[in-house]
Amino acid sequence: MEEKWNKVLDFFKQNFTDGEEPEMDVILFLIGIQELGKVQKNFSKDQKVNLMHIATCKLLEPYGYYQFEKIDAEGWPHYKKIKNIPVKNSEEQEKLIQQAIINYLEKQQII
Repeated sequence: MEEKWNKVLDFFKQNFTDGEEPEMDVILFLIGIQELGKVQKNFSKDQKVNLMHIATCKLLEPYGYYQFEKIDAEGWPHYKKIKNIPVKNSEEQEKLIQQAIINYLEKQQII
């Protein structure tokens, strides 16, 4: 997994962060934009939080934690929570999200 995660980081470094190590929230934000399907110059703080939530839902959907529900009139995807994520320590949560990002980017044929 470490090798694949390094590929993820390299992809984001080369394409979005001017060579800097991307933080998890930046990766989630960018995946959220991808899932929203439209780019705008500025997002409000609430919209940024919503984009990271969309990304998290999309990433955890294959694990059965969320299910796509609909796209609203403004084009924003909505998910419903199917089951709670088991309580894990922060390291285990990060590993789950990392694996989900790897799976997502592989499915998108990005890495």
